[in-house]
Amino acid sequence: MDNAILQMPKIFNEPVYSYAPGSPECSQIHGELEAQYNRKLDIPLIIGGREVRTTRTAKAVCPHEHRHVLATRSVAGRGEVARAIDAALQAGTDWGNLCWEDRAAIFLKAAELISTKYRYILNAATMLNQSKNVFQAEIDSACEMADFLRFNVWYMQQIYRDQPPCNARGIWNRVDYRPLEGFVFAITPFNFTAIAGNLPAAPALMGNVVLWKPSSEAVLSAYHLMNLFTEAGLPPGVINFLPGPGAEVCDPVLANRHLAGIHFTGGTATFRSIWTRIGDNIGNYRTYPRLVGETGGKDFIVVHASADVEEVATGAVRGAFEYQGQKCSAASRMYVPASLWKSIREKMLAALSVITLGDVRDFRHFMNAVISEEAFDRIVAYIERARKSANARIIFGGKADKTHGYFIEPTVIVTKDPACVTMCEEIFGPVLTIYVYADNKYKDILRLCDRTSDYALTGAVFARDRNAIALAADTLRHAAGNFYINDKPTGAVVGQQPFGGARASGTNDKAGSFLNLLRWTSPRTIKEAFCPATDHRYPFMEASDHGSREVSSHSRSSR
Repeated sequence: MDNAILQMPKIFNEPVYSYAPGSPECSQIHGELEAQYNRKLDIPLIIGGREVRTTRTAKAVCPHEHRHVLATRSVAGRGEVARAIDAALQAGTDWGNLCWEDRAAIFLKAAELISTKYRYILNAATMLNQSKNVFQAEIDSACEMADFLRFNVWYMQQIYRDQPPCNARGIWNRVDYRPLEGFVFAITPFNFTAIAGNLPAAPALMGNVVLWKPSSEAVLSAYHLMNLFTEAGLPPGVINFLPGPGAEVCDPVLANRHLAGIHFTGGTATFRSIWTRIGDNIGNYRTYPRLVGETGGKDFIVVHASADVEEVATGAVRGAFEYQGQKCSAASRMYVPASLWKSIREKMLAALSVITLGDVRDFRHFMNAVISEEAFDRIVAYIERARKSANARIIFGGKADKTHGYFIEPTVIVTKDPACVTMCEEIFGPVLTIYVYADNKYKDILRLCDRTSDYALTGAVFARDRNAIALAADTLRHAAGNFYINDKPTGAVVGQQPFGGARASGTNDKAGSFLNLLRWTSPRTIKEAFCPATDHRYPFMEASDHGSREVSSHSRSSR
């Protein structure tokens, strides 16, 4: 493979459109929303570049209008998985040997297609099938997806440019960044179209072939992304599109000898199960599979007595309730000093009182529906536990209705117990629990925050006192992989804040950075000697010669 590096033009983040009333983009997205709402797609599997339809099908619906069907989709089973593995392995040699510039060109073209032709297609699909408002869809499916593709190419260059610094006389040392041997399995979530696209695209960029299992609740935008990759020139079999039930798709993949890696975003329990099964099967694999996973979070906001009340209230409302709290980074617990509680409470309730929920096509709504009936029931169960608790009080929201759509009000709980279930467990919905503490207990609260949850994804501190900020940053150093100062704990931007957490939140391989791409390479060191040794003897073996001699550099190593 030719690793010669050509300098890319200056990289940039995709500009975010405002969708203000009367703007050109507002008109465009409304037209695309109506077109997709009134068109029922037939979504196939895509294996080896060919559309495959199965006898088993499922429906893609609008969560905010769950009786409305957007598409009928084919469902993959074991037979289709076997075909996809064969197609991927067949494509692997040519794709892995393709010059990096040619791979880069495909994904850079995909980024341009997102910025232009596919922008409204992806945004509308994300809005309708995943119930995101227009701004949440824009920053996700258009901007972040384009950013992932462009910045990943930049980081790929950075990796390939990293070569051994020393080439002694008569020696050439270099590193060949090979793709993994086998195929990568990408398992993607419903809540971010950009994550769904990046998880198969990042390993593919580095020369790997991929089986992609999108979330069953976000197949519409994933299908458009698959068409986008094809239009950009991705060869058949490099990424194979396999929506289907977890067990029927995952079981044969995890059992296959050629599994080389897992790229996962989803639930902690699922990722742990995958890790366990791979461990149990480790003797069967041709190589040790790479496991890269981002799972859940119990993300926090800690407020110091020196914080600005308006900033805290805005950060809490946006951080907890944008996209109905269905972000692994969403604020779910907050610690507030008693001296600021009354003011913060008033500001938050004033903001929440004007928030409405409804159809994504009505741009007046800040919030829409949660993704499914299963999610609705789980979130409501947490709210009901708080309602029945003697140590908790719901001060806003708490109502829910799934008659037409899966709507749950933004819900704020105040608790007397900082170890209550809604302060500790991931809810993944529009629920924020607040614990009010005595101002002089700030240090204790920081330690409490650190040990309350098994997760360590995102967190924020609000303070104007620099000593308080420094103390929080130090005490909470391992409590969040993405830590925010005077800002909400959501909204990481590719190229600015690489994303990922540790502890139960995942492997912290930082999507949106070179660190993630490194996981999809298997480096080979190459040493070439231009003047090889022609005598096995070393100077120390010549007893009669007590003078010093230089030993050739290519003979020095003991390894």
